[in-house]
Amino acid sequence: MLDDLIIASEKGEDGGARPSIPFDYLSVADELHSGRIKVAGESVAAEYREAGADLAAEFAALLDQAKPALADEEHGPEEKLPPVDPESIAGELGLDRPAKNADFGRMRRNFAFSNHPDRVAPHLRQRAMIRMQVANMLIDEAKRRALAGARR
Repeated sequence: MLDDLIIASEKGEDGGARPSIPFDYLSVADELHSGRIKVAGESVAAEYREAGADLAAEFAALLDQAKPALADEEHGPEEKLPPVDPESIAGELGLDRPAKNADFGRMRRNFAFSNHPDRVAPHLRQRAMIRMQVANMLIDEAKRRALAGARR
């Protein structure tokens, strides 16, 4: 089949639909590297900081939304359920200890490795999903604080 396509292209036959809008990747790359396109880093950082300004309300809303789903969880009486409260998850992540140059990506990956919904028992998946959401929110907030501290 590949041979037929090569032979058809050599003969000049139209083997298929061509893009309707020509796109020159090199001209786009040149434009991006020319310096004519400006991205205001400070405005992006301000948006990032403002997005995390009301973290307590976000946690409260997330946990209120999760309560009905967690109430229907089935678990054995001897089974210890992982906590969903932000303080416990922050402790698991290591965010309760001051750290310079914290590797937030590593924290996120390590937490996901043992807590991702795909890696837990089926009856704990809802709880794992909530734990991952809380952990991601905590890590994002820690990154915001680290960014703000670095700018001072």
